Amino acid sequence: MKIVFMGTPEFAIPSLKRLFESDHKIAAVVSAPDKERGRGKQISSTPVKQFAVQNNIEVLTPFDLNDESFISRLKELDADLFIVVAFRILPKKVYSIPKRGSFNLHGSLLPKYRGAAPIQWALINGDKETGVTTFFLEDKVDTGNIIIQQRMEIDEYDDFGSLHDKMMIAGADVVIKTVELIENGHVNVSKQNNELASPAPKITKEICRIDWNKSALEIHNLVKGLSPYPCAYFIHGGKSYKVYKTSIVDSIDLINEILLKENSQSCLKEGKFSTFNSQLFAGTGSGILQLFELQPEGRKRMTSEEFLRGYSLI
Repeated sequence: MKIVFMGTPEFAIPSLKRLFESDHKIAAVVSAPDKERGRGKQISSTPVKQFAVQNNIEVLTPFDLNDESFISRLKELDADLFIVVAFRILPKKVYSIPKRGSFNLHGSLLPKYRGAAPIQWALINGDKETGVTTFFLEDKVDTGNIIIQQRMEIDEYDDFGSLHDKMMIAGADVVIKTVELIENGHVNVSKQNNELASPAPKITKEICRIDWNKSALEIHNLVKGLSPYPCAYFIHGGKSYKVYKTSIVDSIDLINEILLKENSQSCLKEGKFSTFNSQLFAGTGSGILQLFELQPEGRKRMTSEEFLRGYSLI
């Protein structure tokens, strides 16, 4: 089939690569416009555009998806199918163009986690399972009829970075399977149950800030869901500290050692830090959290041992 692929970040590359290496023809790629990135403000392209340019695929980078010249070009391409992986919300006048429709790859088991950050919220909420879904586009975001879902376990040690990469590869397999079903006319869609829907809103700076009044488990899950980017953080002494890796202290002996050091009989107070054997600990609303990797404001990421050689939160 003739396909137009729409995507922006690294997450879309395995799907695009699999399609490019298949028997299907990628007529064009649609991606975000070039923009200034980094401290040097150098102009750079999205990973999807870079792949397309390297492989001599036509690239469209519209600022406005309703632009008539953009829509006219899409119609001229006469594609059978539009495939969307981590791109913008398409207007109906765009997604209704191809003969076989338009489908999207989403990083959750819809209708759970509709929105911009499904992978992050699955981790923040402490889920044990997630998956990827392909669905046909409709007017309301992430509400279309489901084509394929593939479930996957969330490992105890997964953070956003590791889970993102696993889902990126699994998603590419599902995209190829979805295209084959559509091509062969074997699609059996299922409607989403809107009553089971849950939101996955964009991650804001306020969401990233650690509230030490929450439990150690809640904070640990927040750190996992935001590591390595954009990162959970806390403010101490007027400075910001990012946290990349934590664990919940569940050793009774270690807890007692920390409490003895702090002259406490019951708990380490919320937001109070303690050191023991060159390790860093923090009190929470329920339980003690060990901090393994941090990044002080304006400095590099470091282990807690490295951190304690030059910084003190006590």
